[in-house]
Amino acid sequence: MNQTEPRTLAGFMELLPSEQILFNQIKAKIENTYQRFGFLPLDTPIIELSEVLLAKAGGETEKQIYRFSKGETDLSLRFDLTVPLSKYVAKNYGNLSFPFRRYQIGKVYRGEKTQKGRFREFYQCDIDVIGDGELDIINDAELPSIIYTIFKELGFDNFTICINNRKILNGLFESLGQKENATPILRVIDKIDKIGREAVIEELAKLGIQKTEIKTIMDFIEIDGTSNEKIEQLKKLDINSEIYAKGIEELKEVVNHIRLFGVPDTNFKVDLTIARGLDYYTGTVYETFLNDYREIGSVCSGGRYENLAEYYTDKTLPGVGISIGLTRLFYKLNELNLIQVKQHSIAEVLIIPMLEELEKPIALATDLRKLGIKTEIYLNSKKLKAKFKYADKLKIPYVIVIGEDEIDNHVVTIKNMETGEERKVDLEANKIVEILKK
Repeated sequence: MNQTEPRTLAGFMELLPSEQILFNQIKAKIENTYQRFGFLPLDTPIIELSEVLLAKAGGETEKQIYRFSKGETDLSLRFDLTVPLSKYVAKNYGNLSFPFRRYQIGKVYRGEKTQKGRFREFYQCDIDVIGDGELDIINDAELPSIIYTIFKELGFDNFTICINNRKILNGLFESLGQKENATPILRVIDKIDKIGREAVIEELAKLGIQKTEIKTIMDFIEIDGTSNEKIEQLKKLDINSEIYAKGIEELKEVVNHIRLFGVPDTNFKVDLTIARGLDYYTGTVYETFLNDYREIGSVCSGGRYENLAEYYTDKTLPGVGISIGLTRLFYKLNELNLIQVKQHSIAEVLIIPMLEELEKPIALATDLRKLGIKTEIYLNSKKLKAKFKYADKLKIPYVIVIGEDEIDNHVVTIKNMETGEERKVDLEANKIVEILKK
C-alpha cells in the first residue's frame, strides 16, 4: 500500500497537546474577560455565500479570500469576524437589543503569503458594541479598559494602549487640500512603526504630496508630551476644520473616561501616528503594544466605525470594536519564551487499577468526576513502573493506586507525583477530594 507523507499546509498551525492546553488557557482568559464585561457570545458560519461576504471586499482582501464552488453555489471562507457580524446584525435586527454587545472567538482564513508568525488560518478574538442610529462616545473609552484587563490577566504590566482619532487626521488632510488622498496617507502613516520615519516620507512623496505638506504632516504626528498636553497642542493649531474640532473633542472625552474606567496613564497614551489602515474606521482608533517587545507589533487593535452594515441594510448601525489575533500572538509569545508550558495533561488524577476486576476503580473515577475532579483511569495492561512513568511524563499531579489489598481495607493509596509523598485514604470519593484540595 502506498503511504502519503503526513504534512500540514503552510500557514496552518498545529500544536502538541501541552501547547494546545496553554493556547486554550489563554483563549479562556480572553473569553472570560469579555463575559465579565457583559458581552454576548456569537458564532457565525466559517463558510458564507460569496455575494454576501464580498459585498464590500476589494483590492488585496479579495485576492486573499478562499473561494470555491459546491454545485452551482459560490462560497467563500470568512476572512475576518466583522463582515459576518455586519450580516448577522442586519439579518437579526428585529430580534436584537441595542446597544448590541457581542464577542466572537473563531478561526478566519486569508490566503496571504506565508511568513514567520503569519498564518492563513488563525483565531481572532473580537468584541463590538453596535448602536441603533447612534452610539455614545463613552463606549470608545470602555474598550481600552477591557484591553487593559486582558493583558493584566495574561501576566503583562508593561504595555501601552495607543489611541488616536481619525477625524483629527482627516481634518488635517482636509486643511492641506489632501482630502482625496486621506485613505492612502493614513495607510502610509500606519506603517511608521514598521518602516520608519524616512520611508514614510518617501512613500508620502510618491503620492504626489509636496515637501511642505509632508513636513506639516510629520510635525503633526510627532507632537510630543503627555496625553493631555498633546490634546492642548492640537487645540492651538491653526486648523479650520469642523471634523478636526470634533475629533479633538471626542479624543478628549475618551481619554477622560478611560481614566474613570480604571486604566492608569502608564498603560495608555494619545499617539498621533496611530491611523489604522482600514478605511472603514471613522473615529477613535486603537493599537496595543508590549513595550519590551515592540517587534511583535500590535497585539490588539480596533476602532470606531459609523455604519457597520451599510451594505446589508438602510439602517444606520454605528459601532466600536477591538480584535486580538490570538494565533499570531501565541506564536510570538511562545517564540520569545514569554509563556511557558506547565501542563501536559488535563487530568488532575490518574487511577491505576492493580486488579483484573475494574468495577471499583471505574466507580471511583465516575464519583470523582461527578465531584469536579478531572480523572483519567489507566485501562491498559502494563507493569506498574510503566504506568507511573506515563503519569510522570504527562505531569499528572496525583496517582491513585487501587488493588485487592486496598479494596479489602476500603482504602486507596494516593501519591503526590511532585513530592513523592504517599498516603492511605478512605475509599470514598468525598474523602479523597478533601485530601486533594488540601
